[in-house]
Amino acid sequence: MTFEPVDAAVVPRFAGIPSFMRLPVLTDPALVDVALVGVPFDGGTTNRPGARHGPREIRNQSSLMRRINANGICPYEHLRVADLGDAPVNPIDLLDSLSKIEAFFAALRRAGAIPIAAGGDHLITLPILRALATSPVGLVHFDSHSDTNDRYFGENLYTHGTPFRRAVEEGLLDPKRCVQIAIRGSYYQHTDFDFARAAGFRIFTMDEVMDHGIAEIMGETSAIIGDAPTYVSFDIDSLDPAYAPGTGTPEIGGLTAREAQRMLRALTGKNIIGADVVEVAPPFDPSGLTALTGATMMFELLCAIAGGRR
Repeated sequence: MTFEPVDAAVVPRFAGIPSFMRLPVLTDPALVDVALVGVPFDGGTTNRPGARHGPREIRNQSSLMRRINANGICPYEHLRVADLGDAPVNPIDLLDSLSKIEAFFAALRRAGAIPIAAGGDHLITLPILRALATSPVGLVHFDSHSDTNDRYFGENLYTHGTPFRRAVEEGLLDPKRCVQIAIRGSYYQHTDFDFARAAGFRIFTMDEVMDHGIAEIMGETSAIIGDAPTYVSFDIDSLDPAYAPGTGTPEIGGLTAREAQRMLRALTGKNIIGADVVEVAPPFDPSGLTALTGATMMFELLCAIAGGRR
């Protein structure tokens, strides 16, 4: 059984029920190799909310994706891919949402489906890792922020600024195989990156990306993560807000959309156990550009996974 996107030459992109990449909407993850899913939750946001609306608009904008990427990879020729709907969330109970999200992704893992998630704020990565990481995994993390802070507003351990610290503490990540790319912006304290660096994360600042270039950065990234299981998390604010203004905590001076595409394509063939695109907040971008960019990054992640199956 294979699944193909609806052909835009037969049914116009503006017609029909929107789904990720215009693929069938299924409920049984055992039928797919890759599950495209939404996580409409932004209860971990500390600045501007709105990412809970990301999955719906990313689905809408994903109608612009065709079948084959610039590397010549058609994921649907190698993988069974479908839209598996949204993870359940509780918009007024953060801890309950984390439990519901974890259970949803655990069911995908048990069925053998690799998830690619559309967020939602970056806290959603923590319950996804709880579900997928049966042993510590590597991480490739595109972001303007390290998200390894300890706590916010007193004793709050769970925000979109803390998921990777919690993931290390819970033994979900192998910090020696964790790479963060495009980190930039102002700091709260001189010690903001001490935890990540002491744990063993390789942090590529945006200045390093500019100084060394994509090929060198991704070559070192590939060497660090090796062939062992790795999760990829793409925060849309890794891009300069000129390319993705619809996000809660924008930072100028980021990646171009083209650079990000090339970086994701460089992960083709890696042992990717799951991925996400987070922090798309449509209320801050009525043009739809940010959601379109998010959908494109999801497609590139899908092609990177499929490229390893060719």
